[in-house]
Amino acid sequence: MTSAPRWFLPVAVLAMSWNLLGCAAYLADVTITEEDVAKMSAAQQALYASRPAWAMAATAIAVWGGAAGCLGLILRKRWATRLLIASLVGILIQDIGLFALSEAASQAGPVAFVLQGLVLVVGVGLVLLSRKASARGWIS
Repeated sequence: MTSAPRWFLPVAVLAMSWNLLGCAAYLADVTITEEDVAKMSAAQQALYASRPAWAMAATAIAVWGGAAGCLGLILRKRWATRLLIASLVGILIQDIGLFALSEAASQAGPVAFVLQGLVLVVGVGLVLLSRKASARGWIS
């Protein structure tokens, strides 16, 4: 294993923080009460109700795989790449389920699309980073 550049560990830690926020959001989403759903706007309720179970499973893979993959980067382990690829696949499947196939997605507003686009960009970036780190011997 070769020495990683100085920026590698701070980027991996920042990415881990990003993914832990995703894990927290996922947990908040799957533990929401019926009373909390009732407080949502009609559009939000429609979006919440229209999500297929397989898209929510993909979300779980995306956030937990991303967090575990970032832990692998921090620990400088090659298996991080496989987990980050699984996370990216989860993001793509989630996007299909929540945005491409959902009629209520049009009511989510542009902010939801921008944020999910950012999630996708970060997911791609982490896969590219892990592949680069593996190729250069920064992780083993």
